[in-house]
Amino acid sequence: MRDTTPDFSRPPTADEFQTDPYEPEVGSLPQQSGQDEEKVNKTGTTTIGISTSEGVVIATDMRASLGGRFVSNKNVQKVEQIHPNAALTLVGSVGGAQSFIRSLRAEVNLYEARRGEDMSMQALSTLAGNFARGGPFFAINPILGGVDDDGHHVYSIDPAGGVMKDDYTVTGSGLTVAYGTLEDRYEDDMTNEEAREVAAASIKAAAERDTGSGNGIFLADVTSEGVDIQGYDFDELL
Repeated sequence: MRDTTPDFSRPPTADEFQTDPYEPEVGSLPQQSGQDEEKVNKTGTTTIGISTSEGVVIATDMRASLGGRFVSNKNVQKVEQIHPNAALTLVGSVGGAQSFIRSLRAEVNLYEARRGEDMSMQALSTLAGNFARGGPFFAINPILGGVDDDGHHVYSIDPAGGVMKDDYTVTGSGLTVAYGTLEDRYEDDMTNEEAREVAAASIKAAAERDTGSGNGIFLADVTSEGVDIQGYDFDELL
């Protein structure tokens, strides 16, 4: 039988100190193979954020897929409230996006409890970018939309933690098609109702060509009064 008892009578050799001092002490995460990647539920997706004269409108489709080829769910809510006056979309792996939202929501609640005030959108977007860059959230690319005392804000957050603010933005696998419709119909100072129609048309256009998008639309109205999220069939809006 092999003796695995460590020998404490001699000093350790240099080779025994070759581990990375920054690695988790309990071990590293396993490397994923291409086959594992295909088994992960992904939102595929088209998500849109539009800043309006009244607040922000966020729109997403409802489809989740396995490996981008099989529709695993036709009724996924890809936008969640994370702040009294802000919402975030799910883009990328479903598990990573859900974990990201839970983490942000917890930090927002802690901030409010400790300081007695809501977190600003600038602080929330910075926190989201830091989490995306430093956390194990597995290839997410969400949109953050919110309202605070400084105005109405829409941010896209890339998987490396980059945060970019704009009047409107699109993320997900259907973005190239959605951008064409959105930029054709977008106007400055739209109302939330007008932005809902533009966003719905853009999501539907993406669903016509992108296999990762489809099955309906969720719309989030974000104003100073709060966040309202509802799901619709395309025929109900267009």
